[in-house]
Amino acid sequence: MARLEPPQLIDPFQRAITYLRVSVTDRCDFRCLYCMAEEMTFLPKRDLLSLEELDRLCTNFIELGVRKLRITGGEPLVRKNIMWFFDRMGRHLGDGALDELTLTTNGSQLSRFAKTLAHAGVKRVNVSLDTLDEAKFKRITRWGRLAQVLDGIEAAQAAGLRVKINTVALKGTNDGEIHRLVEWCDAQGMDLTFIEVMPMGDLGNEDRLDQYYPLDQLRADLGERWTLTETDYRTGGPARYFRVEETGQRIGFITPLTHNFCESCNRVRLTCTGQLYMCLGQDDDADLRKVMRSGADDAGVKAAIGEAITRKPKGHDFDYSRQQVDGQVGRHMSVTGG
Repeated sequence: MARLEPPQLIDPFQRAITYLRVSVTDRCDFRCLYCMAEEMTFLPKRDLLSLEELDRLCTNFIELGVRKLRITGGEPLVRKNIMWFFDRMGRHLGDGALDELTLTTNGSQLSRFAKTLAHAGVKRVNVSLDTLDEAKFKRITRWGRLAQVLDGIEAAQAAGLRVKINTVALKGTNDGEIHRLVEWCDAQGMDLTFIEVMPMGDLGNEDRLDQYYPLDQLRADLGERWTLTETDYRTGGPARYFRVEETGQRIGFITPLTHNFCESCNRVRLTCTGQLYMCLGQDDDADLRKVMRSGADDAGVKAAIGEAITRKPKGHDFDYSRQQVDGQVGRHMSVTGG
């Protein structure tokens, strides 16, 4: 039976924090243009939380009222022995303490792990896929192979996992494919969510402004062919969902820039090094690895989590409206977890 206790993590704006996104690794087998630099320097093993530490931290969050856990990276499925961690989190599904265990992946390893994920209790996965054109896919991911991802999606569906496609809207790259993506997802029985590119890691040679394709414009472009009706469907994340009347499928829009979704934010993010970010678009964090490795017991860990939640801001400051990148965050998306 599901646990009925009220949430214990309430931020200063009276929002209950019930959703934790956990990055289990900073490593990835792709180098997507908007997520990583091509030549990344990855963290030494000693800096990463062990799988046992991740298990302990996530369990503490669940005991404080987190009901949904999403595992991210980097690419989470490249971490050695990661299925042990999924099995450990699956026990919280069995005792009713956790409502949902989900995964965001690039799909490259799903052919290997889809059945094991389903056995651990994962019911659905989000697959990041920005194009169905093999040459564009290679250019966006730098290292990826489209066929491997498509095989992974097929394996996930065969294992009984619901697959949702996440597509980052990139001007000049996939803006000519939006109708094809809608058709393909409908044919495969998958929902589709478009995401605005965010100013993460823009302190070097990456220019997000050139890539920025506002979803207001994308939705208008879709409207030239499809009839979109807004729904009240929610998955606990920031997407607003519309029904495509011609097909019946759902299309989501995540719009951190054109329509700030912060008002109802119920999420925090834990990095693979134990830093807790209360907001994707702010640099304030709490070092939970230091708390654990200093010898704190679970009560001390919970106290540190609770203190961090008192610093959760009302919202982020991302803004492209003046044709410049305001409110940018220096860390790459892969550091925080997508």
